[in-house]
Amino acid sequence: MFENQPKGLWALALANTGERFGYYTMLAVFALFLGENFGLTESVSGIIYGVFLGLVYFLPLVGGIMADKFGFGRMVTIGIMIMFLGYLFLSIPLGSGAVAFAGMFAALLLISFGTGLFKGNLQVMVGNLYDEPRFADRRDAGFSLFYMAINIGALFAPTAAVEIMKWAEIELGYSHADSYHFAFAVACASLILSIAIYYTFRSTFRHVEGEKKKNAATNAASEEELSPEETRQRITALILVFAVVIFFWMAFHQNGLSLTYFANQFTHKTAEGVDTMPFNVWNLVAIIFIVYGLFSIFQSKTLKGKGIATAVVAAAGCFLGYQYQHATGTVDISAPIFQHFNPFYVVALTPVSMAIFSALAAKGKEPKAPRKIAYGMIIAAIAFCLMIFASQGLLTPNEQKAAIEAGTATYPASPYWLISVYLVLTFGELLLSPMGISFVSKVAPPKYKGMMMGGWFVATAIGNLLVSVGGILWGDLSLTTVWLVFASLCLLSALFMFSMMKRLEKVA
Repeated sequence: MFENQPKGLWALALANTGERFGYYTMLAVFALFLGENFGLTESVSGIIYGVFLGLVYFLPLVGGIMADKFGFGRMVTIGIMIMFLGYLFLSIPLGSGAVAFAGMFAALLLISFGTGLFKGNLQVMVGNLYDEPRFADRRDAGFSLFYMAINIGALFAPTAAVEIMKWAEIELGYSHADSYHFAFAVACASLILSIAIYYTFRSTFRHVEGEKKKNAATNAASEEELSPEETRQRITALILVFAVVIFFWMAFHQNGLSLTYFANQFTHKTAEGVDTMPFNVWNLVAIIFIVYGLFSIFQSKTLKGKGIATAVVAAAGCFLGYQYQHATGTVDISAPIFQHFNPFYVVALTPVSMAIFSALAAKGKEPKAPRKIAYGMIIAAIAFCLMIFASQGLLTPNEQKAAIEAGTATYPASPYWLISVYLVLTFGELLLSPMGISFVSKVAPPKYKGMMMGGWFVATAIGNLLVSVGGILWGDLSLTTVWLVFASLCLLSALFMFSMMKRLEKVA
């Protein structure tokens, strides 16, 4: 699974892990911060949240165009410095007045522009590692591993946000609204780690940074010659994929908006006994060690390797057994903590998905990337169908909000509904996101790689702008109607994708 991959993959993945840890620490609490610090409604918060996400994923188009001219590595470095300034401004507690509101928007602009320079260009560099013939057939697997690694950062982010806020309130005496700024400050520290990793291991990927002045001759010699017709076919195929993934990200990123609102307003506020175990991130880490250990036992070529893997599995199993025996008492369930399940599933399920597709590839039956993306859309639709079942008999959001304010509310939804929904959504994500990025890096005409990767993020940006629909729907409509909107859009997008499959697979 980890063999025969370019060395630069791990350095770039770890650099992105640090950046993603900071980003998702901030994002885990951002929607709630808007309401508690500024008194904004869910609808207005949703619009700000969606616009921010839209900018984060739109600006990689600008970053890609700049990188095609000035080099990918240079844009990555500048981007991470700009992001640092944005998180630094966001971490300063300025209160809830006009100055604080303006400062927040300035910080969001810096974060989104810095991310635009950093995110897409780093992924282009990952794709460039696989332009060498000896790595060409490892591209999909490489992007799956890259995607897994960056989700390690996202896995710990919600716990970091919740715990740092508790520490600020209990140990330092800050108010709940002010404690949010400590969560934002965590992102600053994570970016320092990210840039340190990038420059420490730069020698392993420097050849793909695309510095034009230094590598002009090499680039000209290595670029694939395409006819105008081939270029047009590839760009058309990419645009079709971009159009479909808009609706996936619109639905998927409800994890930070309507699904977080559902966790906050309808889901049990406490867990007891064994039910506390999923909310301890170290239990999830132990499960990850077991999954990877089991794969290593079967895949290791030496007895020593098999022995180490067996010991890791045994140690992680003993840890979980101990946790199970001592799972007593009650713990509070904070809404942001549910966001650690998606990255947990990504990390834990990546080797499973890779093993399945490797077995299919050995039989010549592995579906191409466009077909995987279409399957991912269907699975996303199934996830929101589960939310429809979870919401049967519940009040509308506005009715529930009134009950909470009156002190008569109950929180009837089991947390296992959301835990299950995140599992299903993650299956869809693993089929769509790493495969989509791999498809772009493979199909994009060489002269437009930065721009086309930026196009992928523009599609993601549009989807994220539409995330705000979740906040707009969150009010007097029934929850069933809210989830049905997202399920229907995902299903219709999958059907459109299948209708275009021949054209897409022709260039895949």
